[in-house]
Amino acid sequence: MSWLVTGDAVVLGLQPAKLPSRALALLIDLVVVWAVYIGLSVGVIAATASMDEAASAALSVGLFLLVLVGAPIAVETLSHGRSLGKLACGLRVVRDDGGPIRFRHALVRGAMGVVEIMITFGVVACIASLVSARGRRIGDVFAGTLVVRERVTAGRGVRAVPPPPPWLAGRFSGLDLSGVPDELWLAVRQYLTRMGQLDAEVGWAVAERLAGELAGRTGAPVPHGVPPGAYLAAVVNERQVRDARRVFGVSASTGLQEPVVVAPVVGAVRRDSVEQESRGPGSGFAPPG
Repeated sequence: MSWLVTGDAVVLGLQPAKLPSRALALLIDLVVVWAVYIGLSVGVIAATASMDEAASAALSVGLFLLVLVGAPIAVETLSHGRSLGKLACGLRVVRDDGGPIRFRHALVRGAMGVVEIMITFGVVACIASLVSARGRRIGDVFAGTLVVRERVTAGRGVRAVPPPPPWLAGRFSGLDLSGVPDELWLAVRQYLTRMGQLDAEVGWAVAERLAGELAGRTGAPVPHGVPPGAYLAAVVNERQVRDARRVFGVSASTGLQEPVVVAPVVGAVRRDSVEQESRGPGSGFAPPG
């Protein structure tokens, strides 16, 4: 099984889509979009038969851009990375950090797709996907996206992010996360998945640094008495709940994660806090005294 591995060799639990499944999804999308384009073109030609040649040419170019370029971008944006072909093949476009894509990601992919797919008949996209270790075409590289499989068999090593400590549940529901860049989210995820492999002192220092950066981006300081590792896990969980609510309409009370699966979190604690861990086995965090 091929899992998505970051630059720091951290497994995020996303399974990149293979070229055959991506090609099939693309073929379905192309058949649908070209059928719509041809149907609309016939109608436009019939309706503009009395117009001059320049006006007809302008309408043709506009129709091409609207249907063959604009429509796929709109569909990917509104469906959060699931076109009709990808839906049929169980695929989804996600950001590099595993979160749902936005308009800017779909726009870059769609613009590059004109060259990679439309003009070169998919040759450039196929070559780029074969060369890339994660099967990404050039549009994915520039957009910072990845096509992954959604239909992953249960019990195949997929592990979800555990919920934050109970005493932090819902504490950051009012936090403004709009200013946090994707790079910082990815760094936080990497830390949370690797915390169990780090020395306690090193892990605490990394957690403090990341917590400080995250707090600076949100404009709200880390609450007093909250360990930095617990703070990071709680904020990531809050972001996942919001993404899930936005994408799937899931209530925040369910605690459902976004379509990102990563390794379990092991909280950051100092060496002199090891005894406190025994008070809450499995949680990974020690509540403030």
